Amino acid sequence: MAGIYLHIPFCKSRCSYCAFYSTTALQWRQRYVDALCREMDLRPSAEEIGTIYLGGGTPSQLTQEQLSQLFDHIYTHYKVKADAEVTIECNPDDVTETFATFLRSLPVNRVSMGAQTFNDQRLRFIRRRHSAAQVAQAVSRLRAAGIGNISIDLIYGFPGETLADWQQDISQALALKPEHLSAYCLSYEEGTPLYEQKAALTNVVDEETEREMYYALVDRLAAAGFEHYEISNFAKAATPGQQHPAGSMPSFRSRHNSSYWTGIPYIGLGAAAHSYDLATRRWNVSDLKRYMEGIEQGKPDAEQEVIDETTRYNDTVMLSLRTCEGLCLDTLSTADRQFCLRAAEPFISQQLLAHTDGHLRLTRQGIFVSDMIISELMRV
Repeated sequence: MAGIYLHIPFCKSRCSYCAFYSTTALQWRQRYVDALCREMDLRPSAEEIGTIYLGGGTPSQLTQEQLSQLFDHIYTHYKVKADAEVTIECNPDDVTETFATFLRSLPVNRVSMGAQTFNDQRLRFIRRRHSAAQVAQAVSRLRAAGIGNISIDLIYGFPGETLADWQQDISQALALKPEHLSAYCLSYEEGTPLYEQKAALTNVVDEETEREMYYALVDRLAAAGFEHYEISNFAKAATPGQQHPAGSMPSFRSRHNSSYWTGIPYIGLGAAAHSYDLATRRWNVSDLKRYMEGIEQGKPDAEQEVIDETTRYNDTVMLSLRTCEGLCLDTLSTADRQFCLRAAEPFISQQLLAHTDGHLRLTRQGIFVSDMIISELMRV
């Protein structure tokens, strides 16, 4: 089984914190969709497709005709499982009643929506184009249209944000009864407007407050019946007798994102999209015009690397430690297992890592310093 990721780089406006490849050149949408379909023709696969994910950018900025064209081509060109998880990212203000109804005419059975915060002042600070009220409105419209699997993204750690502010955001998100929730600390990525702005900010949240916010999130969502299955991701458990929209799953984990963390192959289509086939990693050029021109000439502009044993070990450590299952030591070679356990000893003694049942797992304290721990367990 494999997944398909389609990168839709178009945005009506750019958010100040976003470091993903995107563009506001909406006039190129049709040519780009045509190129995506052509790339599918150039990249056949015999693998059965279990997940499809339209990310961005803002996929909900495509027209209905363009979205229909993409899905028609996917289902014609690839063998897609009947119970495939099919996700589209949407901006709340794009979700009109008409658009929500249209989504149900597509194979879409999961919507991921960037709420980020329910405070309009903070939304304006990061240049989001929706209001807090539009998030609840969008969720209501999606429910009315029959979308039974909704994920909400939140951001914490805004300048001047208090723990009480963050608790209020969590409460408002839970009130919408999403099946899935992702939450990330606001980051100041080099090359973004927010990065340039940081030096002038006098109320940047300190690390201890960020830690308290993260723990508050974990505790609130656990109490609300969410499974903390990856560092930043939480899934509602399916109730007895409930039919999961994408097959019989015990919880509403993102099957597509889980494939990244568990080494399942995926095909990345579009500018800046990455692919993985167990032996190689491939990425398309992060340039809209170069991508389209290469595809139109039948010569995709992409780079590729062969995954050697060191890279495979590092990938396994980095990705598996992000999950609640942790790193299964039996999947490593004898040499890698010995190296990993030696590197892990200091963190086990500090109770930042737990070594149980043949697995290494981050503890509650270890999760917050996971980047440091993971880097120390990698081979250079």
